[in-house]
Amino acid sequence: MISVLIVDDDPFIRESLKLLIGMDSDIEVTAVAGHGEEALALLDSGVAADVILMDIRMPICDGVEGTRLIRTKYPDSRVLMLTTFDDDDYIVQALQNGASGYLLKNIPPDRIIQGIKTVHDGNMLIHPDIARKLTGMLRPADRVQTDPSVLERYGLTPAERNIASLIADGLSNKEIAERLFLSEGTVKNYVTDILSKLQLRDRTQIAIFYLKQVGTS
Repeated sequence: MISVLIVDDDPFIRESLKLLIGMDSDIEVTAVAGHGEEALALLDSGVAADVILMDIRMPICDGVEGTRLIRTKYPDSRVLMLTTFDDDDYIVQALQNGASGYLLKNIPPDRIIQGIKTVHDGNMLIHPDIARKLTGMLRPADRVQTDPSVLERYGLTPAERNIASLIADGLSNKEIAERLFLSEGTVKNYVTDILSKLQLRDRTQIAIFYLKQVGTS
């Protein structure tokens, strides 16, 4: 059973999401909150939450700051943001703060449920349209447009550099395995090695690191 904490300042949206998501037999909505600080307080009180489904724009404590607070104190938590195309200025910040991915608010409920399961399994989830815009949203000063071989200096093998580029494209371990004709276990091992060599925390940071160092793959 996947425990989910829903964070949104709109009571109607909170309850609607709770009803829709709770219909899945693999998911239990353990609590709802109106902003990031309230969500953190619930976690501090002992509320279980494998995945935090959080709106990006909220008063008091928005999703960007809420992600930072939660991931700093609970680094194993998975934060899945609900956003719109108008939230571009917030997207990179939340990813850098440790968000596991994004979903657009206008997608069908079954896609939200699948997204929760995807990030729960340790994969990064970014809507394809947002993934394509991600490089452009990074400040030019942060981004070095160069050849992927620049990653050689970090000790990454050609195979690891290739997998890092696919992670930056938003592919899951399963999708990478299918693309490269590898087992999913082998891909997981590669990801673990990449994290160790780059001294990063999770797949999202791999994506940000790759896009900053290389740009589009």
